[in-house]
Amino acid sequence: MAGQAVKTLLLSQDDLLKVGVTNMADCIDVIEGVFSLIGKGDYLMGGPLQNEHGQMIYFPDEERFPGMPVTGPDRRFMSMIGYLGGKYKICGEKWYGSNPANPARGYPRSILTTILNDADTGAPFAIMSGNQISAMRTGAVPGVISRHLARKGAKIVGVIGGGVINRGALLAIKTAVPTIEEAILYDINLEKGKVWAEEESKVLGIKVSVTTKIEEAVRPADIVSIATGGNVFPRIEKEWLKKGTLVIFTGDADFDPEAYSENTVFADNWKMHQAFLADGAEHPKGLEAVSVVAPSFHLLLAIQAGKYDQKNIRNLGDVVNGLDKGRTSDDEIIMFVTGGMPLHDIAWGKTLYDRAVEKGLGMEFCFFNEAYWR
Repeated sequence: MAGQAVKTLLLSQDDLLKVGVTNMADCIDVIEGVFSLIGKGDYLMGGPLQNEHGQMIYFPDEERFPGMPVTGPDRRFMSMIGYLGGKYKICGEKWYGSNPANPARGYPRSILTTILNDADTGAPFAIMSGNQISAMRTGAVPGVISRHLARKGAKIVGVIGGGVINRGALLAIKTAVPTIEEAILYDINLEKGKVWAEEESKVLGIKVSVTTKIEEAVRPADIVSIATGGNVFPRIEKEWLKKGTLVIFTGDADFDPEAYSENTVFADNWKMHQAFLADGAEHPKGLEAVSVVAPSFHLLLAIQAGKYDQKNIRNLGDVVNGLDKGRTSDDEIIMFVTGGMPLHDIAWGKTLYDRAVEKGLGMEFCFFNEAYWR
């Protein structure tokens, strides 16, 4: 039987920009569809629990051999794999490398690659620049959350951390909730924050101000978007949350356990966060080891300490699919934990791949052919 050559399409960031990688409205709709599939169970992720965020290299505290990387805030390599059903029926991976020293070298902190594979043969049919895909899908998640769970008429967003992730999150929230009129940024670097606020104000057409006092960003907010880096978590008092606030954890924050037990808690996919708990149980450092990748870290600590019952946690997929009514009143405070799933990269990546094929973009190469694999 004659073999077939395996051909793979390489797509650069420029290629992806030509097919709308930064179109947030489209991305939100795609990610909403992914949450529907998650709610139905038509997906798989890695590990025995089939819900692993990813497989991460845990670097040692000290250099064991010359050149071996050592641990540090957000210092990691991670393979994030999954299968997505529905109209996709493909496997894929986000290959993630991160080093906070990168910007000083002229690189982004994280350098990402998205790979798409035929779920039956395993053949890789696309290898794509992953940074824009990841940034947009990460931002789109708060957009879907806000579309379904924000209080009606929400006007003010409290932005905790002025970085790339919150750029996407704020864009998505404004796209999903047209009533948004203002954002208040908290950032420890005032000058950097001023630049960020000025840029976002021009892009979004809303008032964006900056403060170095976190309380000033949280108290007036209808939606709070948390996305800070490193291993120092912003401290937020539960008394600062006004009635009806939606708090979105794309990055973690230091809340007392009562903030969860006294309010409503939703998750993007709670089974994934249970996998974080399992990883923490296996690691010598315990849950601290997963703090860099789990925006639910403080919630997980509360669960581990017996201060919160995880049976109360609800999933966004059920809301999208109409199985959970979501918000019950304008006064209800909702705490929403996310964790980042490769399923979102797969879906947005496949959407862009299809558009690129239609436009004849990218560079195709022969991964291997019959002469080499027979």
